[in-house]
Amino acid sequence: MKMTGNTILITGGGSGIGRGLAEALHALGNHVVIAGRRKDLLDGVTAANPGMESLTVDLTDSESTLAFANEAASRYPALNVLINNAGIMKAENLREPSGDLSDAESMVVTNLLAPIRLTTALLPLLKSQAEATVMMVTSGLAFMPLAMTPTYCATKAAIHSYTQSLRYQLKGTSVGVLELPPPYVQTELMGPHQATDPRAMPLGEFIAEVMQILTTQPEAVEICVQRVLPLRLAESKGPAAYAQMFEGFNASMHAD
Repeated sequence: MKMTGNTILITGGGSGIGRGLAEALHALGNHVVIAGRRKDLLDGVTAANPGMESLTVDLTDSESTLAFANEAASRYPALNVLINNAGIMKAENLREPSGDLSDAESMVVTNLLAPIRLTTALLPLLKSQAEATVMMVTSGLAFMPLAMTPTYCATKAAIHSYTQSLRYQLKGTSVGVLELPPPYVQTELMGPHQATDPRAMPLGEFIAEVMQILTTQPEAVEICVQRVLPLRLAESKGPAAYAQMFEGFNASMHAD
């Protein structure tokens, strides 16, 4: 992925990792367009970053997503980078299920179906560009699940798998496919407490390391900061070591 001169669309760009990526890429001289449901958040980001633009979209609705993709392609014909970052994460108690699957279903739609839908809709435009990139923001939890968030972890594992297939099928085209699996980062993904949790990686440090990897390792297809590597590589240690690490990881994340 080239680092400047792009027209970049970032979903979930109003806060957290999406905003961090948007501002870092905007600072390099790219034309950045952020997208999300909350216009007030988007307006705050664009006001703080003159030249950045925004579009509102409800990615949980297939017709809205298609209309959004058509609008983006029409308004930004030079669009050559799509960063699928929007996601939601909620805890679920599988031992005492309520019978209400709305949280699980919303996570599947937002985290898995939405990036598949949007990527599919924008691929004709991306393939027409001389150089283009699709980046999927997954999670370290795609490789070692956090048991309290089972559906979230499952969607991230699924989009990791989808990303590998997409990359393979697009070999020989102008479209490169990247995966960015964050570790636990200080955002408000699971609520305000996460933004100050000392166990989480500071957002600024995460964004800085991501940008360094993108700049210095242009051949990398998985953008893995150092703090996510224990999760990413856990299965390579073998079943026994993985099981032990899984137990320790989940115990530590449940601790107050």
